[in-house]
Amino acid sequence: MTILTIDKSSWNEGLDRARSAYTLVGPALDGEVLGFRELADGEYPNMDGRQTRLSPKSIVFPPSQTMMTCSLTEGDAKQNIYEAVAIDTKPRAVAGIRPNDAKALSLVRLNFDTDEYKDPYVVEAYEACTWIGLAISAPSATDFSTSCGTGPFDESCLDVMLVEDGERYLAKVLTDKGSAWAAAAGFDAKAEDSAEALIAEKKETAEKAITSSIAFNRIQEKTVLDLYEADHWKKTTFACLNCGTCTYACPTCWCFDIQDEVHGEKGYRLRNWDSCMTSLFTRHGSGHNPRETPLQRTRQRFMHKLKYFSDKYNRGIMCVGCGRCIDQCPAGIDIRTVCDTMNSQA
Repeated sequence: MTILTIDKSSWNEGLDRARSAYTLVGPALDGEVLGFRELADGEYPNMDGRQTRLSPKSIVFPPSQTMMTCSLTEGDAKQNIYEAVAIDTKPRAVAGIRPNDAKALSLVRLNFDTDEYKDPYVVEAYEACTWIGLAISAPSATDFSTSCGTGPFDESCLDVMLVEDGERYLAKVLTDKGSAWAAAAGFDAKAEDSAEALIAEKKETAEKAITSSIAFNRIQEKTVLDLYEADHWKKTTFACLNCGTCTYACPTCWCFDIQDEVHGEKGYRLRNWDSCMTSLFTRHGSGHNPRETPLQRTRQRFMHKLKYFSDKYNRGIMCVGCGRCIDQCPAGIDIRTVCDTMNSQA
């Protein structure tokens, strides 16, 4: 591990040098909305530390992705034969990602990278990225990340962590991928010996600023049926509109649907984001729907986040405490309250 010092005045220049080897990705405005996307020449990541409306999971798991195509042309030797599209594995430098969002991407990967099956679209996209995180110096009121096994200065899923210090960044280079990116950017000035202690001090200050927390120890100890049949679900889900905003904003949700579409003489097989909160998600071709009511769908979301995931992977809960679902829910439903209710009644 090496700590470099990067003057903010030379940050964009370094990013431009690295573009010869990496596609630059980062938070940027589209109109008034801040989100992650590839940045064109002359564009640079927004480094003011604000949280993006949607998480950066789209970098490895796009909202809509063409997976296969086929010809529909009469007489074509490959008519109606689907073939996989080439996967873009060019190196990408993802600059300005928040540490808990990087942790969320590692949780999403669990679903697509198992001993039984490895989804090349997600796994190869993830491996192509170098994660350059920006530590969160001023956590929001809805940030409860330290309860979820991550935090504002979590290094565990980053290749480089940037820490603001006045007119410079202290860059903690954590992996070989991080070292390669720093070399490509021409960042090589070593920080002073006291830099590590300074980062530790800033980390302590940021973590102390997080006053919100949750507990899920009793949830993990109880059986699924104990929680599934609990008497609080009707009250817990009363206000829910089943709009799905929480699932689309969430950095760890991974529900999707596969659809075939036709345009002209070409067919496309697409993977699109979906939501367990919509009535169509579990509707069978017969018309039967095992999760027909809003209560059933809302219960599914929270049980998946707080119980099923933990039971399957033994990696804590399927949440990194970013607070997006709290901030954006039109009905004011708060996952912290739901978690505490489940934990207290478990």
